[in-house]
Amino acid sequence: MAIGWVTALKLVPWGDVIQAAPSVLKAAKGLMKKSPEQELEEAAQAAFPEHSAPAAHNAAELALQQVAQLEARLAHAEEAQRATALVLEKMAEQQTQIVKTVGFLRTGATRLAWVCGGLSLVVIGLLIYIVRL
Repeated sequence: MAIGWVTALKLVPWGDVIQAAPSVLKAAKGLMKKSPEQELEEAAQAAFPEHSAPAAHNAAELALQQVAQLEARLAHAEEAQRATALVLEKMAEQQTQIVKTVGFLRTGATRLAWVCGGLSLVVIGLLIYIVRL
């Protein structure tokens, strides 16, 4: 059984997994670090860096400010969506590698079970042969 695990561990491209792990972890932490309220505040501050709550003098100026805030929020949401897609893509690639390795393990375990069954029959046959002598 240990030989199967060793063989399976050799099949995993550990260099690729280790190389990709920090970027996946960093992206995941970046996505989970901020709450939606903090993201909205940052988007509003990005749209209006000089004022956190700009004062509007008329309805048109207020509407333009709201449009600018919504555009900033949309741009931020698109950026977060792209980052999420990249993380999901990397995780899917790693999961594919794991599935392939598990498939190899399963095949190896099935072969090992058949060999053990055959060896058991040989041992039983030998024991019967020895008892009859």
